[in-house]
Amino acid sequence: MQLSRFTAALLLSAAAFLPLQASAQSQPASNRILRVAPHADLKTLDPVAASIVITRMHGLMIYETLFAWDSNLQPKPQMVESFETSPDKLTWTFKLRPGLKFHDGQPVTTKDVIASLGRWMKRDTIGGKLGEYTEGMEAVDDATFRLKLKRPMALVPFALGSAVGQIPVIMRESDAKSDPMKPITETIGSGPFKFNREEWRSGSKVVYDRNPDYVPRSEPADGLAGGRVVKVDRVEWQIMPDAATAAAALQTGEIDIWEQPSQDLIPVISANKQVKVDRYSNLANQVMLRPNHLHPPFDNPKARLALAYATEQADFLAAGFGDEEWWKRCNAYFVCGGPNGTEVGTEGYAKPNLDKARELLKESGYKGEKLVLTTSNDIAPIGRMAEVAASSLKKVGFNVDVQFSDWGAVTTRQQNKSAPDQGGWNLFVTYASGATMQSPLTNIGTNMACERAWAGWPCDAEAEKLRGAFVDAPDDASRKLALEALHKRLAEMQPYRVLGQFDQPYARRTNITGVLAAPVMLFWNVEKK
Repeated sequence: MQLSRFTAALLLSAAAFLPLQASAQSQPASNRILRVAPHADLKTLDPVAASIVITRMHGLMIYETLFAWDSNLQPKPQMVESFETSPDKLTWTFKLRPGLKFHDGQPVTTKDVIASLGRWMKRDTIGGKLGEYTEGMEAVDDATFRLKLKRPMALVPFALGSAVGQIPVIMRESDAKSDPMKPITETIGSGPFKFNREEWRSGSKVVYDRNPDYVPRSEPADGLAGGRVVKVDRVEWQIMPDAATAAAALQTGEIDIWEQPSQDLIPVISANKQVKVDRYSNLANQVMLRPNHLHPPFDNPKARLALAYATEQADFLAAGFGDEEWWKRCNAYFVCGGPNGTEVGTEGYAKPNLDKARELLKESGYKGEKLVLTTSNDIAPIGRMAEVAASSLKKVGFNVDVQFSDWGAVTTRQQNKSAPDQGGWNLFVTYASGATMQSPLTNIGTNMACERAWAGWPCDAEAEKLRGAFVDAPDDASRKLALEALHKRLAEMQPYRVLGQFDQPYARRTNITGVLAAPVMLFWNVEKK
């Protein structure tokens, strides 16, 4: 892969004019400040109200969860000191570990926990499923509470440690009792970092300071589990939407980590002996084309299936992520290479069939009405893949209007259920972590529970019945049978078009160590030498 003279010149120019970050306040020593270029700007502060990766990263900085997934996605106690289940498996009793304290000095109590879990169950895919099984929750005392189930569910710790979708962070009771459909703007958690609101500059900088009162667990850090030991005094997210600027900043040492480097610049930064390119996730990310099931034509499964026959995954992946070293074709809703990575039922559209797509589109009743594809160039791969989507769909008769805006506006619009000509939408391209998509319990896109589903609001009682059978399965053999039946139904109903999967590299200066393998990038355990 060759770097053009223009891009090389742009890199040099960007390096020459990078501003030094200054603060009116006194700052820690340089080797105690970790400077990161994240993949997007932080717009939404509530990790329960929105399934946005940058918001989830923010949430994991300042909040904690009762359990946490290790690097193998196995749940381990985090805020919980101990727990037990009744012989009939219907009552779970949890005791909080001592020393938990919110950033405002208040102790974390079971009142905060119960309110937080109740709010999360109303918003999240895995939380909603746990909510279906829940009879009620009650506080025994300030440190102990009970979760009572209607029927057994073995995956309770897994659910309470979720690091995907809208995460089950523990907030103050006063915050958690707010309307679950409205994002909160408070940022008081009990986690290892504090949000520095005074130095937050939207579009420019997000700042987190080490929480000096935080008491980490004693176990070694492993994924999200174990001791969250903070080894720097401050983490600064420097918002750099221009890839050339971020690449130059990494090479000159103005930033320490580039969370999602542009694929076409990887050869350039890799040539620098002070830079290391690596992976921080054990599972590939999944790309999707999401239709809105509320409005024509995608309220008809034939129109949705037409998307599958009209699209070639390689076109999207090459546009979004460059060299094939970083991506692969895969039609599994639950991620190839993961524990549930079957592709059963997708054989018919393993390769594009434009005539079949046109036939299905005609049968759906679509007559060329304008379709709004909302997207953004703030996350460059998403913008590029959206243009591929428009080009591919126009070939079979879809009338696609690509509408660009900033990523915050896109994610806000995704929640709008109005007709596309009244502020709603028909399509968008996005991607999600492999940890999110690898299980029927966590996959946000295959939740077809109508109003309780993620943006796009797919609705299919049969798919939900089969998803429930997977959760209820008593052993691995019956769970595999349930998985295959569910996947066949999903391939037929097409809650979204799977566009393949990719490995997302990150880049760091060689003096940075301790980045953990996890669903999103974490900043505890990271050391700057």
